[in-house]
Amino acid sequence: MSGVDSLDSMTVNQLKDELGSRGLAKSGKKAELVERLHPYFTSKEDIILTSAWKRTVVGPLNLAQVTGSIFVATLLLVVVFNPSLIGLGEDEPVYEPIDFDASQVRWYAEELVALGHPEWEGRMSGSPEEAAAAEMILDNLTEMGYSPQLNTYPVPMFAINSIPEIAMCIPTIGFLTGPSCDSGFGAQITTFEHRSDYVIQGYSGSADIQFGQNMELIDLEDGTDDSLWSSASGKVGIIRGGGNIDGNTGMYIKAAENTLAGLFRINNQTNCGQIEADDCVPIFKSIRVDEMKAANSGSIPENIPFFAVSNQTGKEMLELAEQGAVLRLFSDIDNAGEIAVSVPCGTMYGKSEDLIIVGAHHDTVYHAQGAVDDTSGTASVLEMARQIAIIANESGTPEYTIRFCTWGGEEEGLWGSKAYVNANGNELARNLRLYINLDMNHVDIDMANRGNSLRFFSNSAKDINHVSDIIDLLNDEQSSVFSKYSVTLTKETTMPYNSDHGPFVYDLPDGVEGNALVCYGSGSWEYHTYKDDMSRFNEESLGISVIAYGTYLRYLAWPVEA
Repeated sequence: MSGVDSLDSMTVNQLKDELGSRGLAKSGKKAELVERLHPYFTSKEDIILTSAWKRTVVGPLNLAQVTGSIFVATLLLVVVFNPSLIGLGEDEPVYEPIDFDASQVRWYAEELVALGHPEWEGRMSGSPEEAAAAEMILDNLTEMGYSPQLNTYPVPMFAINSIPEIAMCIPTIGFLTGPSCDSGFGAQITTFEHRSDYVIQGYSGSADIQFGQNMELIDLEDGTDDSLWSSASGKVGIIRGGGNIDGNTGMYIKAAENTLAGLFRINNQTNCGQIEADDCVPIFKSIRVDEMKAANSGSIPENIPFFAVSNQTGKEMLELAEQGAVLRLFSDIDNAGEIAVSVPCGTMYGKSEDLIIVGAHHDTVYHAQGAVDDTSGTASVLEMARQIAIIANESGTPEYTIRFCTWGGEEEGLWGSKAYVNANGNELARNLRLYINLDMNHVDIDMANRGNSLRFFSNSAKDINHVSDIIDLLNDEQSSVFSKYSVTLTKETTMPYNSDHGPFVYDLPDGVEGNALVCYGSGSWEYHTYKDDMSRFNEESLGISVIAYGTYLRYLAWPVEA
């Protein structure tokens, strides 16, 4: 392989590492980086050998005269007298742990939660509550000394205009009239509670179905029987679990294909007996918008309301339907347009354009405080930013440019981070050294019953190895806290595309794959339910990822070698 071929096969980050090791400029496009390194390369395999001979052999040497045994002996001498050539004598990195103030993190979280919807408590993407959270985050970053930037991006998003209503009625039969629920006299009406009994699903449509329309509820069982879907045309269907269908997207596509008037999904699989002893609490989930549109002539159904219901609510609805009950269903949702989501960022400019970004999503599901998902991550980002700003005041300009951002639109499809990467792709492809994502980097306050695990992972062996060494250090130096938590670290061959790190890894232009460090926590039984509130909050647990990743960020930005 030629030297140029070797360089061309390297990633942008690898090229920048090579340039940095030679004291060369690291900015520019990949072709410019390759050209800058070209004079230093003959072939990738020759670099160490060539360097070894130059450093250890005095005078001319005819390699053709060197026998195999002499050649091996010479290489052994190289290793013995110059072990740095194979990494044995390199300077050891010195990691200086950053500080962490758990009370400050709780304060950030409480301030964010207080901005939630006055009735539903959430900070739904594109809502005034989400915008207020973005302003709060930007104000704090500005106060810390970062250069602020508030980005807003119009993205496909739905808006909930008013509270939904679901009820069922077994009509009375009057002496002179037929079955009726409208008068209410003698009719058996069951009204279900929003948030605890049912929640809207992503990109639900609107409807106003009155008792007088005698709307039937059709049992779709597990959703695999196409004849049941056909029989539900023009009616409202209810599916038990839906584990055999491709999630909400598959269910919604079938509802549109069969022209249903509405759809319910019974949660009989998630959090059962964990939040409420005898029930499975309904959770919010979104759909894959592009896939839905492709299957539905380029649009999302505007007149098919879509709800999840608790297991007990679903059973009750089926029992009422068997007794002849009819449905009342009101849903006022706009799902046909675009709404702006916010991405606040604060930047500390470094000696180079090389960039490290730390992020979390500040939006939540619409019907919950989202204390864990992902108020915990957003509060962590603010605390890491505060600690890094303190270090910068003491240590001066960092080697890297450092940016802290939080994302709107995560819960409905990673819209904010995707839009940011799309808008800044060329800069990120050139300069992004590392993206750090904190999404539910939290362990529930009830560690005794829910576990104490945290998962750190990356697609970069170099980065996760550094973090592993930092965790070892912190286990020794801060054992009173770190000994409470079980941390696993893995190098992933293929990173999941399930949070805001995804666009930074996979959506950069020119085939560039970005490096990411991610932390996921544990114990969150309340995930996407109305019970995800501050009673579950464990600010101490956030220090594990904030200190570990913040210490690595400090090492990269202000490197110290032993």
